[in-house]
Amino acid sequence: MRITTAQRRARIGRRHLLAQAARVDTPEQVARGLVALHGTDPSTVYLSLWSRMRSGDVPCVERALYTDRTMVRLLAMRRTVFVVPVELAAVVLAASSRGVAAQQRRLLLALLADADLPGDPDGWLAETEAVALAALRQQGSATATDLAAADPRLRTELVLAKGKPYEGRQRVISRVLLVLAAQGLVVRGRPLGSWTSTQFRWSPAEAWLPGGFPELSTEDAQVELARHWLGAFGPATVADLRWWTGWTLTQTRRALSRLDLAEVDLDGAPGVALSTDLEPEPEPDPWVALLPALDPTPMGWTERDFYLGPHGPQLFDRTGNVSPTVWADGRIVGGWAQRKDGEVVVRLLEDVGSDTRAAITQAAGTRAAQLGPTRLTARARTASPVERELLR
Repeated sequence: MRITTAQRRARIGRRHLLAQAARVDTPEQVARGLVALHGTDPSTVYLSLWSRMRSGDVPCVERALYTDRTMVRLLAMRRTVFVVPVELAAVVLAASSRGVAAQQRRLLLALLADADLPGDPDGWLAETEAVALAALRQQGSATATDLAAADPRLRTELVLAKGKPYEGRQRVISRVLLVLAAQGLVVRGRPLGSWTSTQFRWSPAEAWLPGGFPELSTEDAQVELARHWLGAFGPATVADLRWWTGWTLTQTRRALSRLDLAEVDLDGAPGVALSTDLEPEPEPDPWVALLPALDPTPMGWTERDFYLGPHGPQLFDRTGNVSPTVWADGRIVGGWAQRKDGEVVVRLLEDVGSDTRAAITQAAGTRAAQLGPTRLTARARTASPVERELLR
């Protein structure tokens, strides 16, 4: 079965809740629709949600994250922080975070091997992890600095990039919390500052969510995560799913083998779709959107020609991270940035017609009003050529 580029773009508009008629009322609806929201840059979470809601503000997102706790931050796919709906958290932890935890623990042990520690690094780390978790349970909620004050072992310094010009030092507690988070034992709670802050308080998982996270088998969870992803991002290629999850090719194929799939032709490229998801998606009315850097839609596939066209070098950095993008009817047509005075400015990379230009101008004004006095900065990525040009 052939699924055209136009059909895939229509699915973006509707399934990613970007077309006006597809937008929803709550943050939870957005999170469920997209499986996971990129959260490495905290502002991305808010802007991604507002781009898909009929109306939204900081308090409604904070309610979902910190009061109702219907969404939770997890270290997951590709060692990236995501915000996921709480009912999918155990699946994400077992399918992706578990592997991240093992990898990060190995890296931490390698750093500890170069440190002057008593006993073997593995034993020392196991003891230090237990100390950190006990201290956090005693305090209930704490920053990394708070925990470091609880025990001298947690203040042990690690040398990063030893011998390199950019050599640095870091307390072991930061790396220990990273591993514990990927294991699902601790979670990031409220930030220390505003909604754009990258410094969080930590809580034991069972204190943040009653009962903590249930244990699932890795293989079963990977099947479930693949099913959810295909429902939101499919049809797609095997390479797309492998990249998004950070799995090996073997893991990806194994998960897909347990799903009821149909092979499809994506305008000449082989792809897969859920066998129950082959009906054409109705074309939405014309729509535009200003999506933030690292938004889950442009970061959802590794093979991006069907929505990106030739604009990749102008909007993505060398490590594959996207800057703020302007969308029209399921494709990227430009980029945007916020200047120091708060103005949201746009650079179009192709002719979109006067009606679409007017809609984009209106969307830029809406985004500026949403941001108010908040000023965005590039986090966890390099500013793209379009972004740099707009900020001159």
